[in-house]
Order: sequence, then structure tokens, then C-alpha cells
Amino acid sequence: MLLPRIKGPRDLDLLSQEELNQLAAEIRSFLVDAVSKTGGHLGPNLGVVELTIALHRVFDSPKDKVLFDTGHQAYVHKLLTGRQDFGNLRAKGGLSGYPSRAESDHDVIENSHASTVLGWADGLAKANEVLGRADHHVAAVIGDGALTGGMAWEALNNIAAAKDRPLVIVVNDNERSYGPTIGGLANHLATLRTTDGYERFLARGKDLLERTPVVGKPLYETLHGAKKGLKDFIAPQGMFEDLGLKYIGPIDGHDIEALESALQRAKRFSGPVIVHCLTQKGRGYEPAVQDEADRFHAVGVIHPDTGLPVSTDAASWTSVFADEMVKLGKERKDIVAITAAMLQPVGLKKFADAYPDRIFDVGIAEQHGATSAAGLATGGAHPVFAVYATFLNRAFDQVLMDVALHKCGVTFVLDRAGVTGTDGASHNGMWDMSIMQVVPGLRLAAPRDAEQLRAQLREAVLVKDAPTVVRYSKGVVGPAVPAVGRVGGMDVLRAPAPEVTRPDVLLVSVGALAPMCLEIADLLDKQGITTTVVDPRWVKPVDEALAPLADRHRVVVTVEDNGRTGGVGSAVSQALRDAGVDVPLRDFGIPQRFLDHASRKEVMAEIGLTAPDIARQVTGLVAKLDGRYDSEPAATVD
Repeated sequence: MLLPRIKGPRDLDLLSQEELNQLAAEIRSFLVDAVSKTGGHLGPNLGVVELTIALHRVFDSPKDKVLFDTGHQAYVHKLLTGRQDFGNLRAKGGLSGYPSRAESDHDVIENSHASTVLGWADGLAKANEVLGRADHHVAAVIGDGALTGGMAWEALNNIAAAKDRPLVIVVNDNERSYGPTIGGLANHLATLRTTDGYERFLARGKDLLERTPVVGKPLYETLHGAKKGLKDFIAPQGMFEDLGLKYIGPIDGHDIEALESALQRAKRFSGPVIVHCLTQKGRGYEPAVQDEADRFHAVGVIHPDTGLPVSTDAASWTSVFADEMVKLGKERKDIVAITAAMLQPVGLKKFADAYPDRIFDVGIAEQHGATSAAGLATGGAHPVFAVYATFLNRAFDQVLMDVALHKCGVTFVLDRAGVTGTDGASHNGMWDMSIMQVVPGLRLAAPRDAEQLRAQLREAVLVKDAPTVVRYSKGVVGPAVPAVGRVGGMDVLRAPAPEVTRPDVLLVSVGALAPMCLEIADLLDKQGITTTVVDPRWVKPVDEALAPLADRHRVVVTVEDNGRTGGVGSAVSQALRDAGVDVPLRDFGIPQRFLDHASRKEVMAEIGLTAPDIARQVTGLVAKLDGRYDSEPAATVD
């Protein structure tokens, strides 16, 4: 076995080409075995085994910076930099599913949002230039899917402007992001893939022409001097070279020797170079290769031999949305859907199959997707833009200035809202309800169960003069939480006995935390504390009936799976002040810090967002109001 002998990148220098190929095979076997036990990003990593080996053979990390866009293809990089314990991958205390500075000096970018790597590379290359580090190199790996993002092209525009600043850009072209890559760039790369390169054309021509007496060699030199025109004719990589970027490729991304040769040439060049590598997502694992949806982009626990899930989950929030969108599409021909390169993960595949002319995949371009949605709405359609909650952050300005300012009826559906857990800091959907609070006219719904998701999605698409947001959690949707009454537009989930004239606590439950809030009420009841639990359903704007209801209670408590700063609790507090309601309020939510990867349950326990933790603090608050508090109050969840 070769893999256990690799403690760092320089150990690769000791291996022959035959041994390197053996190592690649061992890595693939390791990945299938390890990831099948824990879940994780399998297909992307199987596709970059040889490429990662070649990168670490050519570049001297960590002195040289090897950067990965998005980072879901960094498992091989971890293995080659001394991290081979995958037993707790993505679990608390185990390896992150993405690069992590806390794990290794070889890791640079932790942000797993796509299309950022070229901006990082541009800055690092500039730092090398400014600080005189001529012997330091930067190599940035970006997929063809990530190249659909606008940030990538903004960075390329700057990179190309410095023709003498060394920087290697490796395009990992597997024709996919999650699913197949779409758009004009995808078409251009497809042309490069399927056309013989001019270098090979000239190589074949050189042999022939140099055997031609008298005119052969001069003619070859003439042709070589006119190579730009030949490139455009034979392999139209001119788009890159017109930007001022040297282009090498396409290269077989599974041929270590060819990759090393190309990367060495790029490294020696004194300016920016693109190395175009053709790889196969899921390579070497037949179940992944045969999976047309996303080539096992991300898997749960699976049987390694078959690739089939070990267990089948109950209905997820995403699947409930998926089914309801198909029904809405049948009822209303103006309903269209938008995805940012995530058709399958956000649940729009069924809609796309049913209504192929009404689905628009904009690539990894959330900003463009939001503004395009504004155009669709202005043109008479009602777009539903489904996106992970954390990725809507990227389109804030467009939501504010293009959608809201123009009073466009666009519905944003936010999947993976709140604590998501195992994907780590950049994937927790903990900012959306804070960010969206500042958008004038926007209405935001947080369904508590499947029935409410269906109902509130339908309410959202009826709004024609403002943006609407419907947000829900990751994973399995819980049991139905019935209402026992209604106050204004709010559902009452629990009410005190009729004889209680002034209940102690008004508990405002946000979204999927409703079962936990009912558990809090049960715990408080055991302490003799009477509680009303309400679900606002639409948390923005704050329901007008909330202030009068709060005025009839002694304490108001809000519980949300969003950051505490600027969230629902803050909005409720402001609404009470505006209404002249002077009632103590305690807001519970996610602290404003980046949360390490762990299960959702473990993260919630760590931040104190559990029923016992909250009930204990509320009990202390009520006791203090009663004058029964004879010790210091419990620390707030912050």
C-alpha cells in the first residue's frame, strides 16, 4: 500500500509514474470505502485524483498556494497532505468536508461558495508581487460549473490585465456543477473538448512539412507565426487568449504525466495561464458514473458495492416543495422556476420534467438569477427562485434594488435555512431573516410543517407587487403541528386555560422550531408558568395583532433558527416599542459566529438552542419578575 506512506506532498516526489497510477487507484478505493460510511462529496473527488496528485507534484504547498473553488473536491488534497483519518468526516471533532485552516497549513479557502477562487488567486498573486516573493506560486482550481459565476469573470478581467504576474488557473472541466453545466460558456468549452488542438495539428504538420524540400521549413515557420489564426480555426480557445491569458489544453485530466507536463509549462510562464483539464466526475466508481442526475455529487451513507442508500428517509422539506411546485405549475401557466445550477438539490427536477419550457438554470449566478427574475415578473410571469438560504446572501443587492425597488412579484424559496450542521460554517442558513428584514415591502414566511409549506408557498405566489420569501429547514419534515386558534394572521399553537387572565409568557415560535417551542411550554407549565405559543407564519412584516397580544402577557420570548442580530426577535422588539408595549422580551436564536461542522442536534445543543436550555432561562426571567430570584440570572444565549 502506497497511500499510508504519503505524509505530505513531497512524499509524492519519491514515486515512479507506475507507482503514482497505483496510488490513484488506492485513493479511489479509499474514498468509496470511507465516504460510503459517513456520507459526503464523493463524485467530485473521484474525478480529481490524478489532477490533485499532479498539482502537488508540481507545486510546493504550502509555500505555493494550491486553491480549490468551492472545496467539495478537496478530499484528495486532504489525503495527500497528511489527513487520512476519514472515520468522522463532517462529524463533530472530525475532518471538515471542505478545506479548513484549523486542520492544515495547506488549506487556504474555507468559504464553500462557488466562483470565488480566482479573486483569492488574484489577491495572493498580487501579494507575492508586492512582497517580492518571486519563488512563490499560486495555482487555482476552478470547475467549469463555477466558471458560470460572475465573480469568476470579474476576477479574470483583473488577472488578465497583469500579463507579467504569474498565476496558474486550472479549469477542472467535467461538464458539470451538480448536474450538467449549461450556458454559453459550457458550449464554448464543449467546442474545445471536441476539437483537435492546434498544437497537435502543428505537430503533425511539422513532420510533413520538414520533409518537404526547400519550402517545407519556411512554410512551417509561417504557419507557426500565424498560430493565433490557426487556433481560432482549429481550437477556438481565443476567448481566453483574447483576454490576455495563455491557454494550454485540453489535457487528459486522468493522465498524471500529461498533467505534470502541462502544469510545469504553466508554472514556468511569467504571466497568467489557463490549463484546461478534462475530467470525469465519479471516475472509477460505476454507480457514480451511471448516475445521470449528479454523478454522486453528495451522498448519504450508501452500500459501497451498489451505491444505494442504506436507509430511506421520510419526506423532506425539499420534496414537499417539489411536489407542490408541480401542482402550482399545472394550475398557473405564469409560474416559472429558476435555479442556480442546483436543479436537483433544491427540488425543481420534477417541475423541470413536467414543464421544461418554464425552468431556467442560470448557472452559479445568484445575482443574475434575481435580476432575471425581476425581468420575468415585469414581463408578466411569476418566477419562483429556489436557492439555498446561505446563497441568497450573494444576491442581496439584486433583491433590494432590482426586485423590491421595482415592486416585482418574485418568490424566493430558501432551502437549508437555519442550522444545517455537517457542511459547516458557510452552509448554515443563519443570515437570511436578518438580511431580508431591511428590504422594504418584502414578505417572509417560515412554515412550521409540510401543510404550512404548501399553504404559504401558495400565498406567496399570489403576491404580485413585492418580493416574497418562503424558508425551510434541511432534512426530514416533522409531524404536523395543528393550530388551536387564530389571532390576526397568526396561528395559536397553545393557549392557557380560559380562566388565566394574564398569562406569564407569550412564546413566538418561528418556522420548524414549533415542536421545540411546544416542548418549552410543557417544561414551563411544570414550573407553574402559563404560556401562549403563537406561530406568526409570516414573520415579516410583524403581524399587527402581535403587540396587543403581547400586552396581555408578562414576558415575550422569541425563538428562531436565524442569527439573533437583526432577526425576528429584533423585529418583534421594534414592533412592540413602536406600539408602546413595554413588556420584557428575550430573544433566542443562533449566535453571530461561524459554527463548526457537527450534526444539527449537536450544534443546537452547543449554542443553547434546545427546549431545556430555553425553558431554564425563561423560568429565571419570570422568577426575577416575581421577585423570587435570589441568585445571578443565567447567562444569555449569545
